[in-house]
Amino acid sequence: MPDQLTKLAYQTMQQGKSLLGLAHKEVSTRLMGVLSPEGIPKTVPVPPELMGRLKTAMDALQERDWQEAEQGLYPSSLLFDAPWLDWATRYPMVWLDMPSTWNRRRERNVRDLPDDVDAGGYPDYYLQNFHHQTDGYLSDHSAALYDLQVEILFNGTADPMRRRVIAPLVRGLRAFADRPAGQIKVLDVATGTGRTLRQIRGALPKAQLVGLDLSSAYLRQANKWLGQLPGELPQLVQGNGETMPFAEGTFQGVSCVFLMHELPGEARQNVINDCFRILEAGGVITLADSVQLADSPQFSTVMENFRRVFHEPYYRDYISDDIEARLKAAGFEAVVAESHFMTRVWTARKPQKPGQNAS
Repeated sequence: MPDQLTKLAYQTMQQGKSLLGLAHKEVSTRLMGVLSPEGIPKTVPVPPELMGRLKTAMDALQERDWQEAEQGLYPSSLLFDAPWLDWATRYPMVWLDMPSTWNRRRERNVRDLPDDVDAGGYPDYYLQNFHHQTDGYLSDHSAALYDLQVEILFNGTADPMRRRVIAPLVRGLRAFADRPAGQIKVLDVATGTGRTLRQIRGALPKAQLVGLDLSSAYLRQANKWLGQLPGELPQLVQGNGETMPFAEGTFQGVSCVFLMHELPGEARQNVINDCFRILEAGGVITLADSVQLADSPQFSTVMENFRRVFHEPYYRDYISDDIEARLKAAGFEAVVAESHFMTRVWTARKPQKPGQNAS
């Protein structure tokens, strides 16, 4: 009975988050139509049957999320782990930020960044207002709103989609089962505000977790979120995923969530190549990002509208890219991929050295 009550509570919470996300988008779109109609993007009409497919896929995602918690892969408390009071205080800021977002969309201004940004410290492709959001990824204001904005965007499914990297990551780390859990090191590339690291911590309570990101502002927010966990001492590093400041073979596991679609193709390959370099032989990589045209053609309209509504300059290239081929080109083997709602997850392994024990 307690498990059923917990499941009911989880389902009720997810339904509530979905309704709140849909209501927010409906109201904000109508408001934009009144106050800034020239900024409304021209989207592709959504067929009625597509909404049913999305609902089915979302339900399957949440059922998978619940099952993996019930199986003990991560604690069920993680299903409810969200800073509700903090988000409630920040929600008015989302509305106050909208006029500037509408202006950037209307003016096609995608380089509206803080004046004090040292452009020389970042690759050119990074210096943009991804999603039309204020300051791009380069201010504390942006970092403060990001998690809440993503929750709204995905109707409350952001964390369940992030958690899809946990099962393949844990399976891959079994190659090092002969080592003490405290000696296992996992890196989250483009960790942002640390939400993925927080999910992974639930499944790997003793592992050494490290987060890397280009944005010092987002790392400050990650330090705050992760520092709330009892006994947690966040290990966060500022750096570019294309050339990470770690020695070869430093980590046994690597995760990377929602990064690939925001990179041009060459940078995409560079990040994957460097993940291969910093992994120990036998180590595992798990990538999670948007579904693509090849695996989810039924959602092509959603992908197209996402590109039109948000400033995502590399998304069209990404959804046609062959990530499996990129992983293999970097040297990875045993590539496996699966889709969950709007997320595609790839898992691969760095080949073991001759004589190395296999799990």
